[in-house]
Amino acid sequence: MRQARGQAGRVALPIVLGLGVALCQIALAFLIARLLVTLLGFQGGGWNELALAGGLMLLSAGLGLAQEMAQQSAGETARARIRAELFARLLELGPADPRGVGEKASLLVDRVEALDGFFARWIPAMALAVLAPAMVAIAVWQADWVSALVLVCMGLLVPVAMALTGIGAALEARKQLDVLGRLSGRFVDRLRGLSTLVQFNRTEDEARALGVAAEEFRWRTLRVLRVAFLSSATLELLSAFTLGYLAWRHGALMTTRDAADPTMALFCILMIPGFFAPLRAFSAAYHEAMSARGAAAEIAPLLEAPPAEGLLLEEVPHRVALVFNEAELHYPGMPRPALSRLTFALAPGETLMLVGPSGAGKSSVLRLLMGFERPTAGRIAINGQDVTRLKPAELRRLSSYVGQRAHLFGGTLYENIALARPGATKAEVIRAAESARVMSFAARLPKGLDTLVGEGGFGLSGGQAQRVALARAFLRDAPLVLLDEPTASLDPGTEAEVMAAIAKLCMGRTAVIATHSAALMGLPGRVIELGETKLASAHVG
Repeated sequence: MRQARGQAGRVALPIVLGLGVALCQIALAFLIARLLVTLLGFQGGGWNELALAGGLMLLSAGLGLAQEMAQQSAGETARARIRAELFARLLELGPADPRGVGEKASLLVDRVEALDGFFARWIPAMALAVLAPAMVAIAVWQADWVSALVLVCMGLLVPVAMALTGIGAALEARKQLDVLGRLSGRFVDRLRGLSTLVQFNRTEDEARALGVAAEEFRWRTLRVLRVAFLSSATLELLSAFTLGYLAWRHGALMTTRDAADPTMALFCILMIPGFFAPLRAFSAAYHEAMSARGAAAEIAPLLEAPPAEGLLLEEVPHRVALVFNEAELHYPGMPRPALSRLTFALAPGETLMLVGPSGAGKSSVLRLLMGFERPTAGRIAINGQDVTRLKPAELRRLSSYVGQRAHLFGGTLYENIALARPGATKAEVIRAAESARVMSFAARLPKGLDTLVGEGGFGLSGGQAQRVALARAFLRDAPLVLLDEPTASLDPGTEAEVMAAIAKLCMGRTAVIATHSAALMGLPGRVIELGETKLASAHVG
């Protein structure tokens, strides 16, 4: 509803158009009643009424089409807005978000799409379910107050019937979305690891597992539809009872009044569909609203989370000094801290190698410096200022990061390098590529830096992809360089070439490198050994 209030104009337009349709239907019902009276031999309408009825039908159809387009526009705008906010939030969380890739994709696509009915149909239907029947009841009251009272009573029973079925529908819809999220996540994850499944001959087993998950989703969907049909059946029963009662009532009145004009009797009966149409739309949209609430249960905690607090940098400093003073990091649910009482000081332009066994805390140090985690104890300072006073995103402005496996997006080499600084000139991108030794292999490609590469760097070797990642770091030109096993899984020849690019990147910049590589430890700088018994031992390399 907060999102709906943010676009009140778009949400209100379908309601106004729906009220216009209701007014046209009231006037049209009266004209049709007069025309039917004429066919029955009473004094009623003529050609003028017929022409006016035709015009009202065209106007009602036009307003209905405009209402549908306005509803579609409201739904599209709301989904685009929510998806943009959700995507920005996921980017802000970065690796700190524990969700898998498939679950994030399901969150951004399936669950946001499930909100469409809430904005496009539920909000207009909710308003029209009150306003339009009220207009019909007032019009019928002028003809027969008893008929109007019957319509109001039957209309009040509709929300009661919907509430009885809606609770079950909401529960089933939420379960259905949970199953869909798991199915989508599993499908995306298995597609990403398809080569591994083929290698270990697990494709048939995974296909059967996906079939079981798909069957569960089908079963959950049918349960939601069953509850929805039950609600629709209740509404149709109330509508049929109202029609039967009013037909009997006005038929009985006509037999006692031989000379009575049946226009108003026919008008009351013809208004029954117009009275229940908004309630029928409300009933259909109600189940969409229940599905939307199930989807919102996963989205709301992300969107409603308070923004990260902290200060903003006026400008990125050219050089940084780094201090860890008894810094600790403890992940929730873990028995031991990932990092315990780490202390060191790093002068501007100095390089530090973090070494130690897996799990010693090397990557945790980098996560702290990128703002994805906050120290649970101790202090981390950059240029004498406590990093916890800055917004986490500001820490990322200070640094260039290169991980173990560079992720390249589908596009050209040039576009993948320019990703680090979209406003960079072509000359700056080429200079960064030359510094990272990308041009040594790009020059042999058909289109140079304009050569297309596949998603995930398909078409490039591991060493070539790593040099593209280093080119991004050169282009970013941040004062703090963070490298996480940048030469892992590279052959000696490629490692030497990447090493030369790394040495140039670290020159004049403060650098923290997590590594097992003996070659990297040969770079000028300091080495800190992390481990269970000795957590902050340092010596000059």
